[in-house]
Amino acid sequence: MERDVEREGLIDGADVPQPAGIEGVYLANRPALLRFLRARGAGDAAEDLLQEIWLRITASRPGPVPAPLAYLYRVANNVMIDRHRSLSQAARRDADWSETHAEQAQPSPENDIAARQEAAQLLHLVDGLGPRVAAALRRHRIDGLSQREVAAELGVSISTIESDLRTAYRVLLAWKERRDEA
Repeated sequence: MERDVEREGLIDGADVPQPAGIEGVYLANRPALLRFLRARGAGDAAEDLLQEIWLRITASRPGPVPAPLAYLYRVANNVMIDRHRSLSQAARRDADWSETHAEQAQPSPENDIAARQEAAQLLHLVDGLGPRVAAALRRHRIDGLSQREVAAELGVSISTIESDLRTAYRVLLAWKERRDEA
């Protein structure tokens, strides 16, 4: 809100009374606080951090502050520290996650062979359902066509495509259950 008021030039002392206390000091020193944050490495986040400062001072209502400008700089410094901690924790969390899941990202040759064999089994299973059922499943689930588009392409009704897909799903589900039990 303070940005809109400043941009429109409404805070000039004559038209709209400036807020008193810490809010008034903030509004009067906003450009200096912005420079302070940018000098400490906030970069593009400086405006967002200024908004965070505004929210903190308006929400907390600290009462009379003996040195309001020093208080604002201290709040700005604390906001920068919080941002640094948050970014560091996020980086650590991402690194930990990547390390934990590194094995999954690079499958072993054995897992690769097993996955290829499983895919071949599925393709053979789907092909065994008949050409129309296999085509309907591939066009709908792999190519992303709607059931209506698949029906038009294959020259059959939508209910036939629905029936073919139910058949394919039933066979695939049975295969999955057998595989999970093994």
